[in-house]
This record gives sequence, structure tokens and C-alpha cells, in this order.
Amino acid sequence: MKKLLTASTLLLAMLFSNAHAQTVMDVNTTKMVAPVQPTMYGIFFEDINFAADGGLYGELVKNRSFEFPQSLMGWQAFGCVDVRDDGPFERCPHYVVLSDPGNRNRRTGLVNEGFFGIGVEKGKQYRFSVWAKASKGTSAIRVQLIDERSQREHQEFAEQKIDISSDKWQKYTVTLTPSRTEEHARLRIFLRGQNSVALEHISLFPVDTYKQRENGMRRDLAEALEDLKPGIFRFPGGCIVEGTDLATRYQWKNTLGPVENRPLNQNRWEHTFDYRYYADYYQSCGLGFFEFFQLSEDIGAEPLPILNVGMACQYQNWENESAHVATDELQPYIDDCLDLIEFANGPADSKWGKVRADMGHPAPFNMKYIGVGNEQWGEFYYKRLEPFVKAIRAKHPEIKIVGTSGPVPEDVPNNTYRFSDGWKAMTQLKADLVDEHFYRDEKWFLSNGLRYDSYSRKGPKVFAGEYACHGKGKKWNHYEAAILEAAFMTGFERNADVVHMTTPAPLFAHVDGWQWRPDQIWFDNLRVARTVSYYVQQMYATNSGTHTLSLTSKKLPVANQEGQNGLFASASYDKPSGEVIIKIANTSREQQSVSVRLSDIKGDRTAQTITLSHSGMDDENTVKRPELITPQKGTASIVSDKKDGTLDDTLPAMSFRIYRIKKSL
Repeated sequence: MKKLLTASTLLLAMLFSNAHAQTVMDVNTTKMVAPVQPTMYGIFFEDINFAADGGLYGELVKNRSFEFPQSLMGWQAFGCVDVRDDGPFERCPHYVVLSDPGNRNRRTGLVNEGFFGIGVEKGKQYRFSVWAKASKGTSAIRVQLIDERSQREHQEFAEQKIDISSDKWQKYTVTLTPSRTEEHARLRIFLRGQNSVALEHISLFPVDTYKQRENGMRRDLAEALEDLKPGIFRFPGGCIVEGTDLATRYQWKNTLGPVENRPLNQNRWEHTFDYRYYADYYQSCGLGFFEFFQLSEDIGAEPLPILNVGMACQYQNWENESAHVATDELQPYIDDCLDLIEFANGPADSKWGKVRADMGHPAPFNMKYIGVGNEQWGEFYYKRLEPFVKAIRAKHPEIKIVGTSGPVPEDVPNNTYRFSDGWKAMTQLKADLVDEHFYRDEKWFLSNGLRYDSYSRKGPKVFAGEYACHGKGKKWNHYEAAILEAAFMTGFERNADVVHMTTPAPLFAHVDGWQWRPDQIWFDNLRVARTVSYYVQQMYATNSGTHTLSLTSKKLPVANQEGQNGLFASASYDKPSGEVIIKIANTSREQQSVSVRLSDIKGDRTAQTITLSHSGMDDENTVKRPELITPQKGTASIVSDKKDGTLDDTLPAMSFRIYRIKKSL
């Protein structure tokens, strides 16, 4: 009986072993295949989901200059409040006048609701500023942070008085220090005394912004970008580059100069989705092109601005030639591109270089790339792009031009989205990179591991400018989608000779104001959550290496091919550290045993590992549970004979692991 049990046990063990056979991979560590571009892994910013005003941009006051079409949108006015339009700033002329209500028992003032409330923290400092003038003599205002829902005796928990001492417009500044933390506070202003006062550009910023700048970024959100270690920063969009129509397109020149005089722009995402509608979604342009370039520099990323090609949004102007600029009237748009290059790179005594210098950055930003058009397609786009390419090449041959292949990653039967036509046109126009966009489901990401292996190595390079795994029926930031993104990204790295840039999208989303998901970073007025997709990007960017290495299994790339058990893998070498870097994603619902044979690794050693592993496929990081799923550090052993090393390991189901191995002891 004992012998029978033993035999049965052995048989079961053999069957189990065959069902979960070890996958053997070979890495050639002696021959570097292709350089990995420093721009390989980056970020793409678009003002969607309240990513700018109410998000990354540190301003806490909504409609601070009363320029919304409804001048008091975002404000509650009480007493005698009058809106006027002959203010001190030409492109933002509106302001308010607070006057005596005529009875000492009445009040005049304003309350600002902020962006889904105003988030402030106990003991931290907030800079309140306002441009103001008194009608005669001296007037005064009382500035408060309040909690209207409070059951305490006093609504206010921070207060300052400002004396307005002149009948000329002047800027006044005070600091508010809250006595408690509130996520949904309000800003309240009372008129004091009987003399009326005019107020313009009412602003409230944390003093502790990113890099301590007065017109700065929200610190925790900007630091999340810095921690990604991005190589490229694409801005300002996205569809806002196009606008719903040309009048509402993003115009970079309007975002320069003093913030008080930057004109408001309608955000095309205000009205795009009626099922997630925000009637008060506008762009103050306080976060403008100077700030974008400065942020790129701060986080160590190459700036990639995208400019309008003379076209409004094609989705909303389908086959409507009159919605776009005529091909013989494109010169102002071409000039915008040439002027931007001068703004970014020109000497401080040039026309646009002086604008940059006057804003506080005399040195050039050293811009190397420019994108012309966003997600456009067809002859509408191709015939307009051509004169831009010619003009930029003639004056600035050093600048690399990014074109686009349209909104989908393949040809769609009976559809105008001809992906192959886009690539053909970009090749003919000699664009340097082609921007591909793909929001696709799990099946697509699992079946496209070899997508770039068959691309031509001649002509333009690939910029995967917008992509995300949009789970089928699961369009949120769940764990499974992030693992499939990690798996797909091994194909970027394996094909680094043709893929030069990648940026997932979108980047930011306010938990109370989102319109599109999934997103990389979620936030409310006080907290931030870095998603699992964010951590995947960070793992790649901080472990990219400088050159790719050959990694194969039975002489095939490891990209979920037959017999590879749902595995995806890539390898690189990092010259500065002298390390071999292996990335393996296991997309199987079972754990997988792998054996990685490393040529020319002599002597036993320990590999440093970082792993994403989690059992709940639908789980996600949230502002309430921001660290539910995070990468974990560990180690793995390398056993070496006289010639080569071998790494034997078991990968958890649905996991992603990176190994860093010192090549020389």
C-alpha cells in the first residue's frame, strides 16, 4: 500500500510539473543591442479631470479674476456687490466693488467655494493676495477661512484684516494660518467700514508650493511627478490643443506674462461629457507655457510642447473643412511654432527670448522636440502639417518634429481612422517621431506583446503618446490593468531602437471632478494616491538601463508566445551601475517558475529585486488607501559556473518583478 501511495504521489508530482513547466530564458549580457533613449519613459499632462486649476496649479480660488462668462460663478455675493469691466488688466478687465449696505447691522462681502472646497492644513501658511483700491480715504476688508458646516461657535478659523490705503490699484498680501485642517473650507471677505473698495484678482496659495514659488505648483502633486523620474514631459494636451473650435484652442502666447493679465480660456472638457458635466471648468492659464517649461526643468524631463496645426477638434467637426484654417492661411500658426522655439531657446535679447528672460529665466530651456497637431488624421491633417515641417526644418533643423498617426493603433475597416495612412504620411513628410494613441482592453494588451518587433527600422521613430489598459467593463485603476501594462511595456524596451518615447495617459484626476479614467494619479483637496499604474511607470523609469540586451526563450522573444505561460520579459544593461536589469511580467493566474541563464556572469551573487504582487485583481490605491498596493524590495540568488550565471525564481500569479544584477564582482 505504501509503495502504491508513493508511486501515485510521484505521478501526481510529474503531472503537476508538466502542467507548470519551468520557462528557461537566455540573456546575452556581452552584446548590447540598442541604446535606450533617456526619453523612453515620460509623462503627459492635459487639463482634464481638473488637473490644472484645482489640481497641480496651486491656486485655491476659483474664478479669481471674475472672468468666467457668469462673472460671479464660484462666488456667493451678499450685500452690495457690483461687477465692473474697466479694471487695470487689459485682458482680464473684470473686478468687483464692495459698498456699504446702508445699515450697520448688514454685511457686504463674498464667499469663494474653491475647487470642490478649499483644502487647508492646520499650522501651515497660506498667502492671500488681492489687487485693490479704495473709493476715498482708507477702506478695509476682513479675510477669513471658514467652515460653513461647522457646529462650533465660530465658522472662521483663520483671519486677517487688510487696510486699503490708496485710490490707485495696488497689490496687498497677508498670510493666513489655519487653526485646524479642513478639506472643504471656504474663503470669505467682509467689507469693513463705510467706504467702498474695489477688488481684482483675489488669490490664495499655499506658501509651501513646489520649489517655494509664488505662482507655484501644489507640492505633493509636483513631487509625485518628480518621483517618476520622467525623461519626457508632453504638454499641454491632448484635445485642449485643438479646442472645441479654433476660438477655444490652447494659445500658448496667452499664457505668458503676469498671471493677472492672462485671459481666461474655455476648457473643451467642460462640455464634452454630459454624463460627467462641469459647467465651471475653465482655464485660468496661471499654469502656462513658462511654468510648463520650468516644471520640465525641475523634474529633469525634456519638454515636448504640442501646438495647434490649424485644426479644431476633428471629433466635434467631422469632415467639416470650414471648421479648420484654410491651407493658405496657416502662417500665424506656423509663426506660433517658430516663435515658441525662440521663446524656449533664443537668446535673452531676442524678441521671445526676452519674454522668457523677463519672466525670470534668462538661460534657454534647451527644447529639442515640438509636436504639431494632436491625434489628427486624414488629408485634413497631412496637407496642413506639410508647411509646418518645411518652415521648422528651414529655420531650426536641430528641432525634432512629432507628428501623429491618429486616434487608434490599427486600421479600422470601413472607417476614416486609417492608422497605416498616418504612418505613410509621416514617413513621406519626414517627421522624426510618430505619436500613437491606444486605449484598449485586456485582450489587446495581452495579444500585442510583439507589436513593435515588426516595425520598420527606417524612417520615423515611435512615440506612444497616450495609452492605457481600459479594462473591459472595468475602466478604473484596478491592479489587473496595471500588470498588463507592465507586460506590454517589455515590448517598448525590447524595441528601443524604434520606440523612443512613451507617455501613459491621462495623468491627474480629482476624485470629485473626474471625467475620464483610468488615470495615473488621483487626488482630493488634501491627499494624493499614486496608482498601481503609476508604480509600474516608476519601476520602468528608474530601472531602464542604458542599452537593451537580447532575452529569448527557445530563441523567441518572451511576449506571451506559445509555451511561454503568459510571461513577458525584457533585459537591459546599465552602464553607470554596471548592472544587468531583467524585467518579467507573469500574466498567468498561476505562479510560474523561471530559469534565467545569464552569459558571462561569473561568480555567485545576489540580485536586488522589486516586485508588484497582489491577489485582488479589481483592487486599487485610493486617497483613503494610498499604499494598498506598492512595489516591494527583495533579493534573489544567482548561481554561477565558470562561464555563466543562472537565476532560478518563482513568480507569483499576476505579478511584475525587476531584477538588478551586478555583472562584475
